[in-house]
Amino acid sequence: MADGYKELQSVLWAGADVLRSKMDANEYKDYLLSFVFYKYLSDTFLAKVYDGVEGGEPSSIEEAQRVYEEVARGEDAEEILADLKEDNLYVIDPSSTFYALAQNAANNRFRREDLQSAFNDIQTSHPLFENLFADVDLYSNRLGTNDTKQSATVAELVTVINQADVLHAKGDVLGNAYEYLIGQFASETGKKAGEFYTPAGPAEILTRIAISGQESKRGLLVYDPCMGSASLLLDARKFSNFPHDVKYFGQELMMSTYNLARMNMFLHGVAPENQLLRNGDTLDADWPTTEETEFDMVVMNPPYSAKWSAKQGFLSDSRFSDYGVLAPKSKADYAFLLHGFYHLKSTGTMGIVLPHGVLFRGGAENKIRQKLLENGSIYAVIGLPANMFYNTSIPTCIIVLKKHRIGRDVLFIDASRNFEKNKNQNVMKPEHIEHVLELYKNRQDVEKEAHLADFDEIKANDFNLNIPRYVDSSEDEIPVALSEVNADLANLNSEIETTKAAMISMLNELSTDDESTLSAVNDFIKLMEGI
Repeated sequence: MADGYKELQSVLWAGADVLRSKMDANEYKDYLLSFVFYKYLSDTFLAKVYDGVEGGEPSSIEEAQRVYEEVARGEDAEEILADLKEDNLYVIDPSSTFYALAQNAANNRFRREDLQSAFNDIQTSHPLFENLFADVDLYSNRLGTNDTKQSATVAELVTVINQADVLHAKGDVLGNAYEYLIGQFASETGKKAGEFYTPAGPAEILTRIAISGQESKRGLLVYDPCMGSASLLLDARKFSNFPHDVKYFGQELMMSTYNLARMNMFLHGVAPENQLLRNGDTLDADWPTTEETEFDMVVMNPPYSAKWSAKQGFLSDSRFSDYGVLAPKSKADYAFLLHGFYHLKSTGTMGIVLPHGVLFRGGAENKIRQKLLENGSIYAVIGLPANMFYNTSIPTCIIVLKKHRIGRDVLFIDASRNFEKNKNQNVMKPEHIEHVLELYKNRQDVEKEAHLADFDEIKANDFNLNIPRYVDSSEDEIPVALSEVNADLANLNSEIETTKAAMISMLNELSTDDESTLSAVNDFIKLMEGI
């Protein structure tokens, strides 16, 4: 990837080295990503000030800082800063820019209070930034055993991150570098990564299926009610012909992950009016209800088999009322699925990643599954390889849903062998992804890989969607010649006899004055001779 991506990636990852020995990745990711984002806000602000005063792009962030300091001392400072606030949503004091803080760190004048004050100013400048840095504790004992060591750690991190050339990062370079960091953190945090990260292979399959046929739609509406760091949402930009017009709707329960999502949006250049994100419980109360409520694409990777209240009142909730039953308290998989499906446009496509159990479990889940199948809502089931996700090693599947389509057939794809084994996780390479998408597009039977099942076949299976019922991917056993088996047995018997004779010979050479021991050895020799 060009335009300084590798250099930027290297600098940002070096920032992790400052904190890696002090806390685990699930903690230090919040520090590092927040510092990266604040530098982005600061450098972007300085560039806009320079452009407004001098016109064009500054040659360096130092030059932009110099111009800003002159503006701040000028007679028109108040008016200029007010205009900047209106256009930019925030204003940063000249003494609080990332560049100024890094200069203080280099000259041993750094104070954590200045950075905390800068964070506070951003958070109170506009609702979009509210509580954005809430997870960053600049006074944590994790940073050091005393005030001096804590401040030194923060100053070192500022110094390292300041080396990143945000000013000249072109296109999606900064956003992609940020995504790289998120992916690296996911690898280090293991199971905790399930809260915020969907691996690239499944994410691309999910996105390209959901956007298929809608690539040229302006103002495409994308929804992820379990958005994590918003990486899955943002994938829509890669495959839309009008990426700057895409509007994103997302909800996330975890505040720290919600903050990652908001930062991720800005770092990918998404305009504020195109990002409608919310911190909340997707199942507890429906959202959105007053803005756009139906979407062209719904993509989801919810927490697998999570618990939820399943209170009887939800039976009158319009998301679930058509199905007569609720997803079990111990397994909210179908609650998430029905929530997303409820918000899908009749012309749209939904893709959701879930554990295989949703395909065959009985009880309430079977009743919901049957209703979806009778309505023709389930369009395809794609079995993914095992050990793809950081939060579980179990195999998962993608369920594709559509509304009001003609036909009730279901395409089954077994993609469980489409991967490359890496050190920790299996990875789907571009050729694997393309192969799965080709199977999906063709919608035809392919031996050991795909089967298009009609409704009667599915009904005959009691609405069980377990993929092996429809796609036999087992390998035929290699035939073995009986003559070879006989020869192997003869050789084995010969080896046994030789070994037995050698052992008896050694036992006969043993001597002892203990009559009981000698008797036991002789008995054992007779036993061996009789075998």
